[in-house]
Order: sequence, then structure tokens, then C-alpha cells
Amino acid sequence: MADLRLTDVAKSYGDVNVLREIDLTIRSGEFIVFVGPSGCGKSTLLRMIAGLEQITGGTLEIDGRVMNDIPPSQRGIAMVFQSYALYPHMTVRDNMAFALKIAGQSKDQIREATDRAGRMLQLTPYLDRLPKALSGGQRQRVAIGRAIVRDPKVYLFDEPLSNLDAALRVATRIEIAQLKASMPDRTMIYVTHDQTEAMTLADRIVVLAGGGIAQVGAPLELYQRPVNEFVAQFIGSPAMNLLPGRVIATGPMTTVALDGGLQAQVTVPTRVGDEGMEVNLGVRPEDMRDTDGAAVFEGTVDLTEALGEVTLLYFGTNAETVPIITKLPGIRSGLNGRRVRLTADPHAMHLFHEGQSLLYRDGPPPPFEMRAAAPSGSPGSTPAKPHDDQGRIDDGLIKPEGPVR
Repeated sequence: MADLRLTDVAKSYGDVNVLREIDLTIRSGEFIVFVGPSGCGKSTLLRMIAGLEQITGGTLEIDGRVMNDIPPSQRGIAMVFQSYALYPHMTVRDNMAFALKIAGQSKDQIREATDRAGRMLQLTPYLDRLPKALSGGQRQRVAIGRAIVRDPKVYLFDEPLSNLDAALRVATRIEIAQLKASMPDRTMIYVTHDQTEAMTLADRIVVLAGGGIAQVGAPLELYQRPVNEFVAQFIGSPAMNLLPGRVIATGPMTTVALDGGLQAQVTVPTRVGDEGMEVNLGVRPEDMRDTDGAAVFEGTVDLTEALGEVTLLYFGTNAETVPIITKLPGIRSGLNGRRVRLTADPHAMHLFHEGQSLLYRDGPPPPFEMRAAAPSGSPGSTPAKPHDDQGRIDDGLIKPEGPVR
């Protein structure tokens, strides 16, 4: 069991400040994921926790003990790197056992630890093979096993799946989730640029940007209640759409006049005196749906991408207007060059003023509760759509035309 506390932690290289004012408490047994754009300091922060980088300012505590000047080997931490870094001349068992041999453990202890790690990671049949005889996913599991045998308090993962192909990433991600479930008392900190890994593995996500922490929260909390435009557009793929406009009516339900001439009602409260405030209306591509009624966006489709279960529609790709992406369910063909009207549920839209969410203007909002999809037939829901005789969706609004491309 290990609690971690970072207090006003900073990192600089000469006059270049990489990280500053990092305040974060990680509870024992949590799975924390660091995400952020390239160069934001994710791996640097992880290496500072491991002791591989010197902390410039602030303190790092593990179980109440300040670790700033404690050597990596004495921190109770094991790290899995992006590169497997396996010894090519050693078998799988010897690779996993190397640190235990250096620590002076007995042969019986080493065999017991490597057998246990082999069973956990489904590597038992490969313990006597060399790394060159393994697949990429198996090699990554060996690297994880090398950390497991040390039985650390804290596991650190630095983009461990980035060298794997798509299928292996999915399989190994599931194995890491199962590994965490089998060790609920172990703290894990994971760095990734892959949003799917972050959303599916994390108990909490730490979004890093601009040398600091942009937001910390449960995956769906960051998805449904981002604190600012950066988090709103970083979490989720495709990124959240931002439509400029101004507030024209305030209250528990805010009315926004959009620059395109349309209006939107949003369940983000505003105050008397906010009339005329310039805002960006945020709406995720997957929350938009086509309509023949009131719309928040209307435009001509520039490009479509048919993915089978969904179809992506792109608007404004010529950069003369705000680029918009929507994700409609099912197969929609023959839409290039057509005019489409789109709307969204008022509860699914966001308001940002000067980059910050108006939901947080008076402090943290009420405790987060996951927003469930509205049941079919209820206000704001999208009714089930009939299919034509070829299995394509026919919603009575955007009619499929021509062959599926």
C-alpha cells in the first residue's frame, strides 16, 4: 500500500521551466493515467517520481516519507519503459530474475517469484525462451513481469504499448487491466498519449498542459464536464466542436445566439448581466444528430468517412468557416455536397468564456454524476431509426443516395 503526494513540484533545465506547481495526491491502490500533448512533461514527471530525474522544487512523498533525495532503488518503485530493454542473451526467466539476483535473493525465492509472474502474465510456456523468439506483445509482458517480481509498492508505466500494433495494443491493454484487478492494493501510474488507454484503464486521469495540471478527474468526468476548452478538445475523438456566439438570455437555461445565425439553449446557468457575453458553445461530434427542426448548426458536407458503425461528416474544411465534425450512427452515403442541419441535447452542450467553462465559474460544480443517455421517446432523445431493405439507416431526414462508398 502506498500513497503519493506531490506538493508544488517543479522541474527546470537551466532557464527552461518544464513543470511547475504540480500538486497531486494519489491514493493507495489507484490507477492514475497522465495524458497531454507531446512535450507537456508526462514522462518527465513520471521519471521524477521514479528518481531518474532530479526534482527542482517542491516535495515528493511516498507513505509520508519525503523522497526527493532517496535513490530510485530505495523508493519501492518499479518502472516499465516504452522500450522493452530486455537482455537478448538471457531467457525470459533470467530477464525477470535479474534484479532479484542483484538483490541477493535465494534461488528458491527467485524461482517462486518468476513462476508467479509467469502465471499472472501467461508466460509460463515461454520462460525458457530468448526474447528473439517472442512476439512484441510477449516481450512487453516480460518487461512487466520484470517489474512484478520485485513486488513494488508503486508501478510506473511509460507508454508501454506505443511500440505495439493495434491488435496487440488492445490485447495487452486488457492484460494490464486484469493485472491491476489482481493487485488492487498496488498503486499504478501510467503515461500514455492514447485516449482509449486512458479512458479504459484509469481510476483518474491527470491532464497536463502548459507545464501544469489542467484538470484531474474520473475519465467520464473529464469527458462530460471539462474545466476548459483545452481539456474539452483533448479528451474525446474527434475533438469537441466549438461554435462562437453570445449570450442573449440568462438563467438556469442559457440561450446563445450563434455567429451562423442560429440559436442554442444550454443547461449551463448564467447570471443577470451576462447578456452579450461572448462564448463558445461546445458540442461533441457524437452528441450531434441530424434534424429538420431547430438546429445549432447548418452547413454543407465537405467530406464523409464511412466507418461502418458510424459516419463522420466534415464541414468547413476550406478554413473559411469554423471546422465542424459530426459523428452520425450507421452508414450514411451520398452526403458530400449536401446541406445538413444538426442539433444536440441541451444537457450535452457546454459553454466556455475566455477558454474556461462557465460551469466552474463559482467554484466546483455539484458532485459528478454520469449523464446517461435519454431513454427512447423522452424529451431530447433520438428515436430508434428504421432501416431500409439494404440495412442502411433511414431516419427520414438525410436520405441515403447512391452506393455505399
